[in-house]
Amino acid sequence: MINKRGSAAVLIGLLAATALIGPTPARAGDDTPETPAEPPKVELVLDVSGSMRARDIDGRSRISVAQQAFNEVVDALPDETELGIRVLGATYRGKDKKQGCLDTQQIVPVGPVDRAQAKAAVATLRPTGFTPVGLALRSAAQDLGTGSTARRIVLITDGEDTCAPPDPCEVARELAAQGTKLVVDTLGLAPDEKVRRQLLCIAGATGGTYTAAQSADELTGRIKQLVDRARDTYTATPTVVGGSAECDNAPLLGPGVYTDREAFAEHRWYRVPVRPGQELRASVSVALDRPVNPDYGVLLRATATDGRELVRGVDAGSGRTDVVSAGLRWSAAEDTPTPSPSGTQTAETVCLVVSNSFAARPGTQVTPGMPVELTVDVVAASPAPDGPDLGRGWALLLLLTLAGLVTGLVAGLLTRWWVATWREN
Repeated sequence: MINKRGSAAVLIGLLAATALIGPTPARAGDDTPETPAEPPKVELVLDVSGSMRARDIDGRSRISVAQQAFNEVVDALPDETELGIRVLGATYRGKDKKQGCLDTQQIVPVGPVDRAQAKAAVATLRPTGFTPVGLALRSAAQDLGTGSTARRIVLITDGEDTCAPPDPCEVARELAAQGTKLVVDTLGLAPDEKVRRQLLCIAGATGGTYTAAQSADELTGRIKQLVDRARDTYTATPTVVGGSAECDNAPLLGPGVYTDREAFAEHRWYRVPVRPGQELRASVSVALDRPVNPDYGVLLRATATDGRELVRGVDAGSGRTDVVSAGLRWSAAEDTPTPSPSGTQTAETVCLVVSNSFAARPGTQVTPGMPVELTVDVVAASPAPDGPDLGRGWALLLLLTLAGLVTGLVAGLLTRWWVATWREN
């Protein structure tokens, strides 16, 4: 009985979460579901410079760990994802820095992947030259091209750029400013503070994440997560926004996807105008891009400007270990709107607050904050589902009464027959 009740509670919770978050609304005037025009596209950019020979990851060289990770990622690649692989510092063995800083090649073109060919290309890589990260990023963006959906670059390196200009952080800012819908996620293979700062800058400029991978399992798992995330989020590129510490001066958001960073145990505020007859739908996802203590959570709330809590979001977890999510819905029709002097009803400002209970493990960097992705939509309010009317209620009551009478009558007859039979024997 306990197991059945527990299962029922879990099922009810999942149904409630699904109902609160709701489906992604279609565009106005579009009668058909919105479908991506093209498949998700990702390019892995691997540093093959001389420092990748270092044997400090599980007793193995950095390049061998990266090659193993690439092989496992290629094997697990979703069929609909188009993947490319670019390398830097892989061919030039000389000491001419000018020539060595041009050393970047695409060894697997972006497209449906021939797994055997891709793994064979990666297997032949040997650590060789310089580290032209900025040039490789610019070239990777050209490899992915432009289109209606977001592209993702996953950069794996153990060192900072040795060839600037172009400075990789400036390249990332340029790409973001061009509106190319490009997100760069970075993975660092060496515990170096300069490398960490540079990779954080690259990721932050494009709405991506930075992760320090200190083992083969961490590297493989993280690349797989990022490739899967590309499949899940490539239809929209987040707009960078900065939440505030209170609602009064919080940024005003319209429908869209936004990215921000939130410190450990912080509250971050945003404002959304909602008119009478409209419904606010919002969700938030926080990427776990560094080690955190196992007890944590994310809370999304909608409040009025006077501090009244309108609705509290529910957990919207997908079972993934790298993202924590929550979502909510609130209709302006639930409260009495305030009329304007002209008699028309004005939009009510709703305050969205994202809170977290994260705590860093000892030795974990706490700055910058955790990557936050906030999705906001305002649609026509959905009518509440009708409950059963009085007629249906009476019909149900009558049916239950008749069923009870029939059951009682049958039970009585069976009892009398059993007693009579027992006495005869």
